[in-house]
Amino acid sequence: MTAYSQETAKRAKGVNDLLPDPDPRPAEMTKPVKVFILMGQSNMLEMGKVAGDTDGTLEHAVKQEGLYPFLIDDAGKWNTHADVRNVAVMGSGGPGKTQFRINAWLTVGNKIGVEQGIGHQLGNALDEPVLLLKSAIGNRSLGWDLLPPGSSSYEFVDPKDGKTYIYAGYGQSPDRWEKGTEPKAINWKAGLQLDGDIARAKEVLNDLGKYYPGANEYEIAGFFWWQGDKDRYNAGHASRYEQNLVNLIATLRKEFNAPQAKFVCATLGQTDRDNPTGNEKYLLEAKLAISDPQKHPELQGTVATVYTHPLSMGSSSNAHYGNNAKTYMNVGLAMGEAMVKLLKEQK
Repeated sequence: MTAYSQETAKRAKGVNDLLPDPDPRPAEMTKPVKVFILMGQSNMLEMGKVAGDTDGTLEHAVKQEGLYPFLIDDAGKWNTHADVRNVAVMGSGGPGKTQFRINAWLTVGNKIGVEQGIGHQLGNALDEPVLLLKSAIGNRSLGWDLLPPGSSSYEFVDPKDGKTYIYAGYGQSPDRWEKGTEPKAINWKAGLQLDGDIARAKEVLNDLGKYYPGANEYEIAGFFWWQGDKDRYNAGHASRYEQNLVNLIATLRKEFNAPQAKFVCATLGQTDRDNPTGNEKYLLEAKLAISDPQKHPELQGTVATVYTHPLSMGSSSNAHYGNNAKTYMNVGLAMGEAMVKLLKEQK
């Protein structure tokens, strides 16, 4: 099983001073840009606090605790990765509504997410120019909003009321209806958010030079996925998380014409694998299963799971881990490390 935990935690919590300062030189543009697509829900967004001298901010972590020294230069200013482009788009629902939020070289802004750790790992490991392309919005579930094509409807007995419900398959509406009744569609359907997130990422790639100056060619090298908070409130969605996650991997590879692209997902930070409870148990087991060659031999060597409980500084996914910058740095560094390992094993 490819799961990064205790050893990664030791390195990520300050110990990733093994990472060098970013090379200030621009990337060699004779090579295609390596594109990595970041997806999920709100924890995939920039939720870590930066400014302030209290524990939990990035400034405190770097300048008071001596963590993540590669983020600052000798003058104490935030470094810039001149060969890692950071782009983020967002929209609610399907294609056609796109907010272009970030289009810059990777550096620290007002808030941070996992893209900081991911970008420094990839920028240091790869000779090619790197594009981090984030297409995500908060409060979305894999079992409904982000449901991938190929996911069929199914029956599930709700433990709360004992009734049997039909849960929507891709393209169906509403989310669920009681078995034996006629479904009444709403103005949303299963998979609508995924359709939109994919379309928004493609919108960036179709105008590559605008988002990575000087770039003409690209290769989709990998996907990052940090999601699951909304599914943990719905037993029906949680119970199908593994199957939906496998379908998601296949869908992303097909949609972006990248059958060999690697996939790295992260577990929810509050979920301890020694004592998982409730619906979170389904989510944890699902994410660990996809990187277990005994359970999914078809994904072997192309998928990795980052177990984030040792990396989290507390709080939980629904509270964005208290906006603690160290959690986002630690998880990002671990996800980036996992991706680098997958890419190296490919060669």
